[in-house]
Amino acid sequence: MEGLEEKLKGLSIARRSRPEEPTYLLNVALQPAALLAVSCSNFTVHLHNKDTLNMVGEYQGHSGPICGVVFSHTSPDLLYSGSADGTVRAWDVRRPGSDAAQVFKSDPSHSYCSFDLSCSDTLLCAGTEQVNDEDSFLVFWDVRKPGGALLGVYSESHSDDITQVCFHPRDKDRLASSSTDGLVNVFDLSRGAEEEALLATCNSDSSAGSVCWSGADYTQLLCLSHDEGLHLWDLGQLDTDEPLTVFSTSDARSLTVLADGGGVDYLVGGSWLEEAQKLLVVGGKNSGDLHLMECDDRGLRLLRTLKDGHTSTVRCFLWDAAGEALVTGGEDAQLLLWKPGGEELMKGKKESLKSESALRVKSRPHKKHGYQREKKAA
Repeated sequence: MEGLEEKLKGLSIARRSRPEEPTYLLNVALQPAALLAVSCSNFTVHLHNKDTLNMVGEYQGHSGPICGVVFSHTSPDLLYSGSADGTVRAWDVRRPGSDAAQVFKSDPSHSYCSFDLSCSDTLLCAGTEQVNDEDSFLVFWDVRKPGGALLGVYSESHSDDITQVCFHPRDKDRLASSSTDGLVNVFDLSRGAEEEALLATCNSDSSAGSVCWSGADYTQLLCLSHDEGLHLWDLGQLDTDEPLTVFSTSDARSLTVLADGGGVDYLVGGSWLEEAQKLLVVGGKNSGDLHLMECDDRGLRLLRTLKDGHTSTVRCFLWDAAGEALVTGGEDAQLLLWKPGGEELMKGKKESLKSESALRVKSRPHKKHGYQREKKAA
């Protein structure tokens, strides 16, 4: 079987799509059979054919920035999106343009900046922005019950905006959360109450931006911070005396990983590639160039640089294992499909749209205080 590095080395642009209205492309999700869902900075969700990138539908309904999109695992015709407007909405992709099939809410003061759906499709969890200058909440719903029954909240584990919640890909009760308070928490929801459910707290020593599960049995956790720090922890060592840290750097930009001896300007995110058993980390240059890197206990290693695609910051990516394709989206409003031996139908790199549009993107200043703060007492 051809190795991952060889596949990545063959990537080139096969398709390029850009919405008529200039907008940042923020998050992307894959329905393996046919579709891509993309959240946009104008509060809409676009549906694209995953092979042609042709837009096949749009959903409107959110009144605030969208914090993510996720397809149901067992009912792939359902798509979920979360928003700072205080709702998580479920959409029927068989009815493009229709109203939300279901709307999940909690307290009116809650504004969501992250959400995820468990691998069993039974639980939704959303993370809120900071409320009342000291509290933030993990909110849980049972999606199987009519009206999206609110199950309750965890309120003691984070004290600032919860930037991501991420369910384990195989364990329906395992949940990781990250926050601008610097903490990354891991929960076993089967234990019920928050204090008993909290298994581990890892400190990123900065404002934690995103997390993803990785490793052969998904026992590792990757954390990327807002100031481009990178931390890889092995949660399989929780019950041992061995250190949790596999690799850590406070600033990945300082690492020499590129062919020219320089480093990346920013990190886009990470993804565990199950088939290849590799942790892929994507970084970029402000010019739009993308750098695909492998991350392990030795740090970051450059696998491939992708040029002549994007013209500004890339905000999201995903790897389609079945199609052996990479999808990227960014602040130039472009959605790109990279495939081995791809030949772009529409020749010519698109010009940057950043200067011609007043894009509505919520931006929070990265807080530089209180990152060592301990978990609040129960």
